Amino acid sequence: MNVDELIVKYAAGVRNFVAANLTEANLSGINLSGVNLSNAILSVANLSGANLSGANLSHAKLNVARLSGANLSKAILNQANFNVANLIRADMGGAELVQAALIRAELIRAELSGCNLRSANLSGADLREATLRQANLSRASLNEANLRGAFLTGANLEQANLNGTDLSRTDLSGANLREAELRQANLSRANLSGADMSGANLRWADLSGANLRWADLSGAKLSGANLIGADLSNANLLNASLVHADLTQARLIKADWIGADLTGAILTGAKLYAVSRFGLKTEGMTCEWVDLSPDGDRTEIFRLTTEESKKFFNETLPTVRIIVDAPLDMEANLALATTYHHIAKHYPGIGNPPSLEVSSRKTILTFRMDSNDQLFPLAYVAILPFYDAAATHKNIIALLHILQSQNIDTLGLKDNYRIKQLTAALSKTINQVSAIDIFQVPGLKDKVNFFHAPTQTVLNNSTDQTLNVYHHPVFGKRFMNLSNLGSPPKNPSIEIQNSTLPPVGTVIEFIKEFNYLEKSQQS
Repeated sequence: MNVDELIVKYAAGVRNFVAANLTEANLSGINLSGVNLSNAILSVANLSGANLSGANLSHAKLNVARLSGANLSKAILNQANFNVANLIRADMGGAELVQAALIRAELIRAELSGCNLRSANLSGADLREATLRQANLSRASLNEANLRGAFLTGANLEQANLNGTDLSRTDLSGANLREAELRQANLSRANLSGADMSGANLRWADLSGANLRWADLSGAKLSGANLIGADLSNANLLNASLVHADLTQARLIKADWIGADLTGAILTGAKLYAVSRFGLKTEGMTCEWVDLSPDGDRTEIFRLTTEESKKFFNETLPTVRIIVDAPLDMEANLALATTYHHIAKHYPGIGNPPSLEVSSRKTILTFRMDSNDQLFPLAYVAILPFYDAAATHKNIIALLHILQSQNIDTLGLKDNYRIKQLTAALSKTINQVSAIDIFQVPGLKDKVNFFHAPTQTVLNNSTDQTLNVYHHPVFGKRFMNLSNLGSPPKNPSIEIQNSTLPPVGTVIEFIKEFNYLEKSQQS
């Protein structure tokens, strides 16, 4: 079939040209919207500026064809061959390109938004500044393609092959890159904010200066990756592999990376405000200084020796443990949960329930937190359901009074400032919980034997130092008749069972570790 025949028949209303042979045909500027050219041969044809909107070109061969500026919007192009084709500025918005072949095709500034390119082969294709918003590229092959400056906002690239691909300055915000292959990909200065990259393979990828704010990189493989100056604020890096990754001056403010492997990584100059430092693998890591300022503006720079670096990146979660000298039964458990729920309404700092360890003899309630500063206030609140609350409160306040009375030369300016902070935080907590009437909580009085049992309150700071703030004098007396202790007093300030306070030196060392890096702060 020649071009003239095609034009005449199309004008007469014919649309079916299945398997037509139009090799090297000149169809530039022609209107063939809605035409059926499935299985047609259009290799080396000139279709520049042609209108093929809504056309069916599935299984068609368009290798080395010229389609610059062509309109292929909403066309059916499944399994079509566009290898080395010129599609510069072509409009393929909403087109179906499932398993299509576009190897080394030129798609510069092409419109591909909403396209279905599932399992398509775009290896080596030139997609510079192309628009692929909301496009489906799941399982597509884009290895060594050029997507520099392209727009892939909200695109689906799940399990896509992007090894060696140039994605520099590309907008991938909100994109789905789950389990994608991105080895040695260039993502420098790319916008990946809010992108899902969980389980992705980013080994040796260049992510320098990239925007990864709120991105999900949980379980991602980032070994050897270049993350110099990258913004990972609020990113999810749980269990990510960052072995030998370069995070020099990376912004990690409020990032979550518990379980991450930082073996051999470089973190010099990283911005780590409000970043947990628990459960990390840090062997061989290099970190000469960190920025702990809230805005990452270098107002709080801390120099680290090798030993301080190990200490800084291997903290444990601070905990408050309430050890009760009685087993917890089901009814007492219900009353306990109800009581803490009641407390949380007045004191949001106890938002998470404690973990419970119950044996035939005792019960351990463990409260975990992110900051050492919360230890004394949370201990003050956590003991509230128990008869020992008043005695424990008395000890906590006494400990802070003892610290306040110490000579500033003994403590140092930083420690003195820390004590003022702790006192202010505790005073605020006391005011918050002063209106709570614990014994008005339904079920609490009925379980008096459990809540009236002797207790211990033990604090563990982030360097795993222990401070026993209260130990009931008869704790561990297994055959003791608890009824001899009397009923819970209406006024918790009376009938207090005294216990020995820990040595003042022990308390000072405990709070010194609250922020030991202050000793290394550089002005």
